[in-house]
Amino acid sequence: MKRTLFPLLLIALGSWSQAAPVKLIFDTDMGNDVDDVMALEMIHNLQKRGACELLAVTITKDHPQAAAFVDAINTFHGYPDTPIGVVRNGATPEPGRFNLLADEKNADGSFRYPHDLLSGADAPEAVGLIRKLLAAQPDNSVALAQVGFFTNFSRLLDSQADEHSPLSGRDLIKKKVTVLAIMAGAFQTVNWNTRHLEYNVIKDIPAAQKLAVHWPTPIVWSGYEIGVAAAYPHVSIEKDFEYVKHHPLKEAYYLYNPPPHDRPTWDPTAVLYVIYPDRGYFDLSPGGGVTVEDNGATWYRPTKDGKGRHRYLVMSPEQASRVREAIVQLCVEPPAK
Repeated sequence: MKRTLFPLLLIALGSWSQAAPVKLIFDTDMGNDVDDVMALEMIHNLQKRGACELLAVTITKDHPQAAAFVDAINTFHGYPDTPIGVVRNGATPEPGRFNLLADEKNADGSFRYPHDLLSGADAPEAVGLIRKLLAAQPDNSVALAQVGFFTNFSRLLDSQADEHSPLSGRDLIKKKVTVLAIMAGAFQTVNWNTRHLEYNVIKDIPAAQKLAVHWPTPIVWSGYEIGVAAAYPHVSIEKDFEYVKHHPLKEAYYLYNPPPHDRPTWDPTAVLYVIYPDRGYFDLSPGGGVTVEDNGATWYRPTKDGKGRHRYLVMSPEQASRVREAIVQLCVEPPAK
């Protein structure tokens, strides 16, 4: 990758900002789509520059390789001790197309991508881990990004007092969490379809319905249409990762759906918003409420005063260009050594 990219990156992403890092828990269905890899790559490169602090990665894909691959990405970026929690009895238990990279070996028998969490079976259950982390943080200090299914955070709502906190899940969330950014739903027309049933919703509809009704903090939804409008250019996958022999994003992209195709940036848009909500990458709808119907359709209705807890991302063509460039630059930046 050409060095001339980095001054642009520093300017575009405002790396000189002295704002306190966003304390973040990232919830993902790693393995079901390569945009989860993009999102985690972005988080680590933003963490490197002090824009965020990744408290944990929690997983809603119920397959043991998902956690191993997440640990491999964390280790690749120099954060091998990032806590990882996993769902039990969750959705999509089948293997992902690229999580198998966690098991790939070099000729000498070492892992292609070093990591020490070999299976999700050896990781803690996600809800207990989240409760432990939230209880240890200052009040009103933690942002959540959910880019997979609603299972973990819905179960967090239902959780009861434990050794980590005397509070119920809902009260703990209300006390510690500032905002929940979600990649889910659809709020504008998608390919002439005004009733698009989005994957992250339909895989656990009861959990999505519960969270939409009972979650106590502001929620910002990044709808299906947003990621489609800022798709990742495949030429970057083909050309920008040659600085290393093996790169997890490049290899995962090829295993998931090889270039040439531009993959929508569904999950990265939610991450970009939650870490940089005030940089003008997106506009927001008025405040309102989102309901999830029994078939998984999402309906947004504004409140009369515009102060509802739910908003969704809106993006102009000019903003889409900025968003795409920011995501590309944050993915291609080499990891910390």
